[in-house]
Amino acid sequence: KGCAMPEDLLITVPWFVVGMGLVLLGYTVISGRRDAVTQRLGELSNRGPRHFGSAELTQDRWVEWVNRRLKRESAKEGLKERLKQAGFYRPSALHLFTVSRILLAALPILIGYVAGRAGLLPLTQGLVFGTLASLIGTLAPSFWLDYLKTSRQTKIRRALPDAMDIMAVCLNGGLSLPGALARVSRELATAHPMLAVEFRIVERQIQMGRTTGEAVREMAQRFDLEELRSLASVILQAEKIGSSVATALEVFADTLRLRRHQRAEEMAQKASIKLLFPTLLFVFPGI
Repeated sequence: KGCAMPEDLLITVPWFVVGMGLVLLGYTVISGRRDAVTQRLGELSNRGPRHFGSAELTQDRWVEWVNRRLKRESAKEGLKERLKQAGFYRPSALHLFTVSRILLAALPILIGYVAGRAGLLPLTQGLVFGTLASLIGTLAPSFWLDYLKTSRQTKIRRALPDAMDIMAVCLNGGLSLPGALARVSRELATAHPMLAVEFRIVERQIQMGRTTGEAVREMAQRFDLEELRSLASVILQAEKIGSSVATALEVFADTLRLRRHQRAEEMAQKASIKLLFPTLLFVFPGI
């Protein structure tokens, strides 16, 4: 009996803590609702008797409901933009991402509980590990989207100067801007497949009636990249004032190469500082 007592405590104490947490959570929710109702009644009483009409209450509830809906829609649109910038263009991407995030948050706790009840781990350790894994699973998809966005931006940034050179050659050879985009998408399909796919999307949007500048601007929104915004501005200005797009693209390509060179020099200057920390932490103590 003396040996069985700690096991009973290990099983009873977590359930007692969970039960008390649920009771406190329910009390907090109920008290919060009461406070909100009391505050609302105080506001109505301060307004005076003429504000107690049903029309006024209905209007306030309607405005509050509309504000909540607008906040939800803005959050949903922001998540859609992040998914597009990460490369997920399908309409079902939002629902799949939400479901996967819920599963990553709920499954670790369930697995930890099942492992604890099956005797593979102590129940307390299973719940603790499951909770930690659930927190990681909740935050990991957001970091994953940021990683995919950064990777896509890097690939497009490296491919743009070559694409601008080919496009300028095509424009000087007599092709139109949509024709030059189609030619670039075919020529760069092997070296830069992502940029080739994006140029095909731009070409389809132009065929559907959009101007080239607007299509390139939407491409810049899909990547959230300053270089693409500059390219869209160059094309829009050239279309508006009727100047040569080929000359503008040549200058833009030279500017991109200069920026790439400056970025490489910046990374080289940072490398010496970054090497200082492993030298002090690992090499110097060994010496």
